[in-house]
Amino acid sequence: MSAYLNALGLVCALGRGQQEVARRLFAGDASGMQPSAGWVAERVLPVGAVSGELPAVPLPEQHSRNNQLLYCAALQIEPAIRDAIARFGAARVAVVLGTSTSGIAEASAGIAHYLHTQQFPDDYHYAQQELSAPASFVADWLQLSGPAYVISTACTSSARALLSARRLLDLGLCDAVLCGGVDSLCGLTLNGFSALEAVSAERCKPFSANRDGINIGEGAALFLMTREANRDGPGIALLGAGASSDAHHISAPDPQGTGARLAMDKALRSAGLRPHDIDYLNLHGTATLHNDAMESLAVHGLFGAELACSSSKPMTGHTLGAAGALEAAFCWLALSPHNAERLLPPHLWDGQGDPALPPLALVDGTQRLPASGPRYLMSNSFAFGGNNVSLILGDTP
Repeated sequence: MSAYLNALGLVCALGRGQQEVARRLFAGDASGMQPSAGWVAERVLPVGAVSGELPAVPLPEQHSRNNQLLYCAALQIEPAIRDAIARFGAARVAVVLGTSTSGIAEASAGIAHYLHTQQFPDDYHYAQQELSAPASFVADWLQLSGPAYVISTACTSSARALLSARRLLDLGLCDAVLCGGVDSLCGLTLNGFSALEAVSAERCKPFSANRDGINIGEGAALFLMTREANRDGPGIALLGAGASSDAHHISAPDPQGTGARLAMDKALRSAGLRPHDIDYLNLHGTATLHNDAMESLAVHGLFGAELACSSSKPMTGHTLGAAGALEAAFCWLALSPHNAERLLPPHLWDGQGDPALPPLALVDGTQRLPASGPRYLMSNSFAFGGNNVSLILGDTP
């Protein structure tokens, strides 16, 4: 059964909305990655922050920066959402989101205030930090009564949310799903990854011999998924999805990339495609030593060295729980009318290939998507605990 992605709202370090994000994405604009102090003691780190004011959420008790980012993305597609609710009914529209931070920044500030004063600030609500908070907010705002839940599997969270959304449609439990992911910058994640010695002091360099860690970012991407193709825009579908869990180590991937390759294989089988059918792959590409080594082995083993691929994280930072949906959104933008020149997201790095890694066809700006469809794009997401997800998006004739 088809699962069409009929509307997309997004916000990240590249900007807000399809047009701005697409323009900067395909131009390789990394100006949103800016050095920032105050997150980690005695360190100035590049972060992919969303600039400017965010809209206030309409339910003050559910205020958090995380929900503000999500609301910003949702407002961009609110007419399509309202139309789906009117068409299918509030009980037949589901919400499935991924996050890893939720409102932990507000909770941390509230607890710090309590430790100093023995009372919580007036605007503190424990529910802000619950992982379910983003889905609860969207369901309450829109007064939806269908399934509404959050998946939190670290950096595959929102990729799994898209997979789960398609499953709800396949099971007939709903007729439309608001699906995607959101994560906000906060001290907990930046200090945590810094403690793991996984954060670079420079803009990250995926697959470089000089790679030395990730950058952290924030963002939100929200799709409206239905069984029917978009009547007013591009017919872009989630054609395949594959998931695996190799459980090799709590924070390190299987060095042979076994679980990663299994996820890609399953996504291809799910879509009824073969490796040579894929036109582009958005790599997980975190710029850590182990992830890039593992992913290059898995990708080269399945696709060889000819498939155009790139990591978009030097332009956005690693948005953690939002990364899977955000990078699927970049594939959606590549297939959309916003990409009339058929560009692919360029791979930004220092050009110093690691001779220890199998070669990949990293996008240098000369590659283009085929002029006509169907065209198939894959996006990889890998997470702590050996959690792996691959998604395949394609346009329809």
